[in-house]
Amino acid sequence: MKNNELLERFLRYVKIDTQSDDTSTTFPSTEKQWNLSRLLHDELKAMGLTDVSIDDHAYVMGTLPANTNKKIPVIGFLAHVDTSPETPGGNIQPNIVRNYQGGDIVLNKSKNMVLSPKEFPELNNYIGQTIITTDGTTLLGADDKAGIAEIMTAMDYLVRHPEIPHGTIKVAFTPDEEIGKGVDFFDVKKFGAEYAYTLDGGGIGELEYETFNAASALIKVQGRNIHPGYAKNKMINAMLLAMEFNSLLPEFEKPQYTQDYEGFYHLVKMEGGVENCTLQYIVRDHNRDVFQNRKKFIETVAAFMNQKYGEGRITVELKDQYFNMREKIEPVMHIVDIASRAMEMAGVEPVIQPIRGGTDGARLSYMGLPCPNIFAGGHNFHGKHEFVPLESMQKAVEVILNIIKIYTEE
Repeated sequence: MKNNELLERFLRYVKIDTQSDDTSTTFPSTEKQWNLSRLLHDELKAMGLTDVSIDDHAYVMGTLPANTNKKIPVIGFLAHVDTSPETPGGNIQPNIVRNYQGGDIVLNKSKNMVLSPKEFPELNNYIGQTIITTDGTTLLGADDKAGIAEIMTAMDYLVRHPEIPHGTIKVAFTPDEEIGKGVDFFDVKKFGAEYAYTLDGGGIGELEYETFNAASALIKVQGRNIHPGYAKNKMINAMLLAMEFNSLLPEFEKPQYTQDYEGFYHLVKMEGGVENCTLQYIVRDHNRDVFQNRKKFIETVAAFMNQKYGEGRITVELKDQYFNMREKIEPVMHIVDIASRAMEMAGVEPVIQPIRGGTDGARLSYMGLPCPNIFAGGHNFHGKHEFVPLESMQKAVEVILNIIKIYTEE
């Protein structure tokens, strides 16, 4: 395997704008995701995989047929094509820093933006490596185009080395993961894998089989708009009620105060005026009981405010998004053990930890396809300080190949 092939593949993918849109009612949520899906479909066919397909929902699937008669479980590898809608994702101009020697990396001189180990000390782990960054105006898209490039590179390597024995391998690329809809229409039966792995984790060594339990909460606030000169005892300012609602949530149960297994309430969007206002939250917790209590607490706060200001001022729409996949992975923990061994074979120390988020694998696990998550190598996803070391991506490719090797030899 040559790093320049992996790098070229990754750069080709990130230059395609694939942001998803959480306000859209279509699937995929944006037409532009089709551009990368179609490209991957064509590349898989050209590579020589079989049963390559792209369906009406932009799911891309392909099969690398077994080249041995040995009975081996069918395993799959997945990544998602979309990037986060939280930061601009078009016209991406990656910056390649070769042989990084430490210190600040200037992302954008005109905007005075730097990537500094003072703020991101993990940079110090990559001295001497090739680091791919943003230009300070967009995200990079390593989440999850690094994962896509790694899977494609591993499949290409196996195609070009038919002397390496392996069972049947399935690959799939999904849209809309970033907005929690990535597997809404995914056909697990058609995919045909017994076990699978998402390449959607962060820094090198990450191996995860626990996710948050997740819900969205839409809070609608109905005010009463009266001319401010005549508003006494009449006006009800929806924005102020919204601010009061937010203030009643636990102050230190916000993302910036939590870590490890600690859950949170996260206000992601607030908009409106005096007449009406909306608050959009995501609610997260690893513990299912605590998760349920978090949702109940939101309803309790709404009930309190309706009692204070009048019934119907605050309405709550709660929607579950995904659940902790640990429940579905633990009965087949050997698939996590295999990934851990595959990392050790590649000289990578496994870092087994809970995901402070979710992956397509969380929902797939509840759909009958146990699916832990492996590092893709990137850091600072969803923002302008996103970066990925090329050597971490190379190690991810090695881990994929090692997983296949272990399944083949057992």
